[in-house]
Amino acid sequence: MRAIVTGGAGFIGSNLVDALIARGDSVDIVDNLSSGKRENVNEQARLHVRDIREPLEDLFAELRSEVCFHLAAQADVRVSVERPDYDAEVNVVGTVRVLEAARSVGARVVFSSTGGAIYGECRRPADEASERLPLAPYGTAKLAGEEYLLTYQRLHGMKNVILRFGNVFGPRQDPHGEAGVVAIFLGLLRDGETCLIFGDGKQERDYVYVGDVVAAALKAAEVEGGIFNVGTGRASSVLELYDLCRKAAGSELEAEHAPARVGELQRSVLDISKAVSELGWRPDTSLEEGLRHTWDWIRT
Repeated sequence: MRAIVTGGAGFIGSNLVDALIARGDSVDIVDNLSSGKRENVNEQARLHVRDIREPLEDLFAELRSEVCFHLAAQADVRVSVERPDYDAEVNVVGTVRVLEAARSVGARVVFSSTGGAIYGECRRPADEASERLPLAPYGTAKLAGEEYLLTYQRLHGMKNVILRFGNVFGPRQDPHGEAGVVAIFLGLLRDGETCLIFGDGKQERDYVYVGDVVAAALKAAEVEGGIFNVGTGRASSVLELYDLCRKAAGSELEAEHAPARVGELQRSVLDISKAVSELGWRPDTSLEEGLRHTWDWIRT
């Protein structure tokens, strides 16, 4: 398969590129390196330093790829609150640019969306038909991106796929910047510094290992359209997560508590039964195993 991966120098994207290369696919990366890193780029992939907010038809016409995995994004919820215009430029306008380029060469798009930021509070595991109640511009922009994919499917007959990720963690997630809590905790434990837990630590999330997310993306490229949750179906509290991070790091450092953050979700967990039945995918990596893999990467 000939594939384009936007954001292929980033956390999830570079792991996906490695998996595509390992199975013999031809891979081109589109990344402006604003958060992605050259050292993440597989030497057998071709890097094109381009910004998804600009037209990409010329590049797609040159590459003639069959599928575009669209992972390039502004992924920091806090930035989306502070700069919603910038968030929309990247996550909405950028997605439209990618769709236009893909449409021009007949490629399908596999879009990385978000579960927690779209569904809002989840008293029970949210399925794909659950009400969508984003609490931050990031979730709203991702939801707008989804609607564009669906519109292009209806208007142009594109066979696009939407993947709503849980809280993804694993090797290459930067402990700084837009980092997830796993990378932050393990990075601080590596450096012997105190971790902060906001509020009572009973907030629950669906933590899914990046290797399992990559496997879902590969499966998604084989189907002709659809929306799928990609998580574990299991909610873990921040307190539980910190204890598991300490165990993985072999640390006895106690965390400190800080005031709760305004607007933070208390519970986010995904129902993955549709991905299991229609994609033939299910997560293989336990939280404990994933944390061990992540710690092995962070400590080196």
